[in-house]
Amino acid sequence: MSNKITIGTRGSKLALLYAQKAKNTILQNTNLSDEEIVIKTITTKGDQIKDSRLSEFGGKGLFSSNIERELQEKNIDIAIHALKDLPAIETDGLLTDNFLERNDPKEILISRNKKKLRDLDTKAIVGTSSYRREFQIKKIRPDVYCKLIRGNVDTRIRKLKDGLYDAIILSYAGIKYLELENEISEIFKIEEIIPSAGQGIIALQCREDDLEIISLLKKINHNETYKRAHAERNILKVLEGDCETAIGAHSVIDGKNIIIEAELFSLDGSKRFYEKKIEKIEKFREIGKEIGQILKTKSNNSYKR
Repeated sequence: MSNKITIGTRGSKLALLYAQKAKNTILQNTNLSDEEIVIKTITTKGDQIKDSRLSEFGGKGLFSSNIERELQEKNIDIAIHALKDLPAIETDGLLTDNFLERNDPKEILISRNKKKLRDLDTKAIVGTSSYRREFQIKKIRPDVYCKLIRGNVDTRIRKLKDGLYDAIILSYAGIKYLELENEISEIFKIEEIIPSAGQGIIALQCREDDLEIISLLKKINHNETYKRAHAERNILKVLEGDCETAIGAHSVIDGKNIIIEAELFSLDGSKRFYEKKIEKIEKFREIGKEIGQILKTKSNNSYKR
């Protein structure tokens, strides 16, 4: 590499930790020095919208579009994204095909007085910005009230402690990175709350014609995570999933097989469509497309009745 490599990321504490993890992994697997890789923070539209659902302003792309633009304009060489925040359809000219080893994808609850979801008071206020989480919570506790919450992890925990909410739902991976495990009231099993597709995965994006960077990223790509990421993302591609579409998807690799389960909710959350499949690991791309198509057919048939 003749010039310094610039990694672009959001400026939140968690996003900067993700970027540093990516930088460290590159340093561990190449001959590059610390000074040859720089991290650049980029403000996204998603960070600027504080009190509304992202779906009202364009969805997941609000967290990635500014960073992708910097990549397209060659102001950065690698973009770091939480995969779950990245739209399923790839932006022209860009490549999202390398991933760090997946962190724990489960969901967690943080509540006042360390109460678990089933122990919360009737009509307790649970904070979430996700329709998926809201519908999943209502499936377990139909009597609680879900209220929009935005902001980074620290902001959400502060709002909880200020009494604006009785509990909040967050991803386990983010809490671990921020070393806030002592705040956790409950860790949900995957069977209880299926996480967002790609949850816990850090994606490294580059320009599709930047052969030097592609070669570099291949050295740090985690093979199992790569297969799981594509399997889960292919469900979204079929369903055209975004923030407005409540979809949960999770895969595991067991020996020579990949097992994937997914659920899709109707727009109002009243209907749930579920599918689980097992396939040979080589068919990791196909299994995601198959599940996406099955869920699409189930939901379409439901509305025809």
